Amino acid sequence: MNVRRFRPLHEAGASYAEIAAECGCDWRTVKKYLEIEGVALPPRAPSRKGCQPQLITMFAPLVDAWLRQDVTLKGSVIHERLVAEHGFTGHYQRVKMYLAEARPRVEDELAERDENPLRGLHRRFEVVAGAQAQVDWGDEGGLLARAGAGTVYSFHMTLSFSRDPFCCFTTSMDMATFWDCHRRAFAHFGGVPASVVYDRTKTVVKRHVAPGQAVPIHPEAAAFAEHYGFVIDVLAAYRPTGKGRVERQVQIVRDHVLAGRSFDSVAELDDTFTAWLPIRRAQTHRTHGQVIAVRAEPDRAALGALPQLPYLVTDKYLRRVGKDCLISFDASLYSLPARRVRAGQQVEVRAGANLISIHALTAAAAGVSTLLAAHPRATARGSWVIDERHWEGLPDGHTRRTLVEAPPCSADDDVPVPDVGPNPLAALLARNRAAATPVGRRSLASYAAAAGLGGAR
Repeated sequence: MNVRRFRPLHEAGASYAEIAAECGCDWRTVKKYLEIEGVALPPRAPSRKGCQPQLITMFAPLVDAWLRQDVTLKGSVIHERLVAEHGFTGHYQRVKMYLAEARPRVEDELAERDENPLRGLHRRFEVVAGAQAQVDWGDEGGLLARAGAGTVYSFHMTLSFSRDPFCCFTTSMDMATFWDCHRRAFAHFGGVPASVVYDRTKTVVKRHVAPGQAVPIHPEAAAFAEHYGFVIDVLAAYRPTGKGRVERQVQIVRDHVLAGRSFDSVAELDDTFTAWLPIRRAQTHRTHGQVIAVRAEPDRAALGALPQLPYLVTDKYLRRVGKDCLISFDASLYSLPARRVRAGQQVEVRAGANLISIHALTAAAAGVSTLLAAHPRATARGSWVIDERHWEGLPDGHTRRTLVEAPPCSADDDVPVPDVGPNPLAALLARNRAAATPVGRRSLASYAAAAGLGGAR
């Protein structure tokens, strides 16, 4: 390449010897390289590809079979299984390089055999203002473990037109809590959307059915939707893309509200989201290209009106009264009035989001309410929620007393009991009269005669 730099000089009339003197080589070498047409490349050794088989080659059929079962299987998982189960000694990079060639090939094979060429694709949709909201749960784990609470869940509702979000936190996902979160969301937005999208959760769907069949709605869900005037839209099975707006919001809340923070109560979690919400609403959404708060104005204006009275949803359960006038519900104990129940009696527990009411199955008399007791719902499992008035009339042990009396004295006892005064030790020694009592001495013949042994010695 150094010689070839002098080609323009040679074309201008310089000789091979003059160029060789400049390059420090023989003139024949200069002639050889200057007469070569095109770009001169350094010599290459012959390829050694195929001279020695790669370690992954003998495992290629096995890896292809795994990819046909799950084409998204990670390379690290494949390498781990090859090493642990099949004695593979190669490096992870060898597996990674093979997957770069094998995965597209297997994907093409699966696409040719797939009867549904549209698998993996979905129709993108947009809605008009006020037409739809999407709902989802988020499992936030033990955020409040140090406060004695169990798993914390986040409830999310997002308006589809504007992506205006709502979020609140609970420690339960039961039916009463689920619909109570709806009431809070509707109050936050100032209205009710025309339809709400759900996945097939048990608080909405009465039972699961095969794909393509009509989904039976839970009676409480249907009654709640009728009261608030919205339509329940249940997604098809295995179709998570149908509510991607709210699922994205779940991750946003985790990243911007929960990450790197510690909390002591559910109320503190709710307050943190409320404080962050103006930041989110001031952002320009990447999909519709508008500020969320600005686009939310027509979205909220198109919502339906809230009903005058809320619909109260309660879960109903049967429990038996214990001998201690307590019932167990959700791993906590609640008291009942002792004068209105009996041990073993079956009662109905109506569980709301924040209130537990306990009712008799039948009224004791006409005009008598079936309500036996009402308690605030326990926030931690294993709590005792007790009203002391419920135990009025039951023995409480306040009449129990103890007394230490002196042993009775016989007429033959001539040992005087001294007045020991208030000294307890002297009193105890004085009562121990056995040491001062004389004991009679008898012969062994007396005991033998009493036992009827006659002349036994």
